[in-house]
Amino acid sequence: MSTAITKEVPFDDACRFLIKLGEAAHAYGSTAARLEAYLTRMTAAFGLGGVFRSTPTDIVFAFQEEGDRWQRIHVEKMPGTGLELNRLAKVGELVDAVEAGQVSLAEAAGRLDEIDKIPHPWGVVANAFSYAFIGSGLAVLFSLGWWDVLLATLLSLVVYAMVVLSGRFGKRTAEWLPLSSAFVAAFLAGSARVFVPELNTLMVTLAAIAVLLPGYTISLGVIELVGQHVVSGTANLMSGLVYLVKQIAGAWLGVGLAGLLFAVPAAATGAPVDAQWLWLFMPLLILGLCMVFQTAPRDLLAASFGCAIAYGGILLGSAMVGDNLGNLIGTIIAVVFANGWAIKTRRPTSIVLVPSIILLVSGSIGFRGLAAMAAGQTAMGEQQLLQMFVVALTIAAGLLVGNTILRPTASL
Repeated sequence: MSTAITKEVPFDDACRFLIKLGEAAHAYGSTAARLEAYLTRMTAAFGLGGVFRSTPTDIVFAFQEEGDRWQRIHVEKMPGTGLELNRLAKVGELVDAVEAGQVSLAEAAGRLDEIDKIPHPWGVVANAFSYAFIGSGLAVLFSLGWWDVLLATLLSLVVYAMVVLSGRFGKRTAEWLPLSSAFVAAFLAGSARVFVPELNTLMVTLAAIAVLLPGYTISLGVIELVGQHVVSGTANLMSGLVYLVKQIAGAWLGVGLAGLLFAVPAAATGAPVDAQWLWLFMPLLILGLCMVFQTAPRDLLAASFGCAIAYGGILLGSAMVGDNLGNLIGTIIAVVFANGWAIKTRRPTSIVLVPSIILLVSGSIGFRGLAAMAAGQTAMGEQQLLQMFVVALTIAAGLLVGNTILRPTASL
């Protein structure tokens, strides 16, 4: 937006628009650091000063006119964050139009309401496939057997049905979702072992509820703490850990109930799927990740490619030294690619970066760690929980290095 245009914008109108913009970006998944930087950039574009603080539950807006020390402060309580990358992209496009002087603030505020009502690019059937792709892909990635892959796929669809129903029955039902979905998946997996003794109950349950794992939230909390966003980082970290504990409790109760009702045979080791099948199932896993977070069809190829090169970085680093270096290299490559794509296309970096980071995150490690501790294997559980935080720290380091290599513009 040019200086001549920004000076014509009334202070109150600019403040109201920026508050509405912050609410929308927060709801669609913009992180605290990105949202604060973006609001600061937009405030400067209007010829104003601003200080912003974003947490998972609220945003603090402080505006001041140039040359005036008095600030107008607004605190907005937020219901929480989500990940809707298509709507986030629409918000970015709208702001670009405002900056270019193509859309007035009054019209832009109305369009933000319209963006909130646009249908998702991937409907119920496509979302069901995305859950199935993620469940089956992770089962193959975990080196499980074909029966495990089949059951993980079916249970992923059951979990998706529960997600849809919880959204229709209100907030109270959604609060029970981490426990109830893990309980149902674990109970059905444990019961299925009566007929297929070689099933791996824990890993099948993990693959089935993988979409709901809070690994991204936990990693984001650690990343924000490293970046000195203490309030937001602590809130995300604790929220993710509580969510993870609920899932473990649900899985533990589900397995226990199956054992009480049925004569579940002792665990048997099944033959793992041939590693060559990963060439088929890994692309499906990546596609599922991009679809489940509502990446727009026009961005699907770029987001999928970002995930693919991130996974390639993991394999390269792991082959060279170890898994932790693999996560570091994978993150660096994903960040550099996402920043370059955002600079070229002028679209939000998160569209490409978020699915890549989710592919790298440590939620499955934390789930296995807590499950091991619940089963009395304290030493193994503590080691896996520690590894979860190590992975989060390597991702934080990769973000820092990647943003140093190719510095991004402030985007959502």
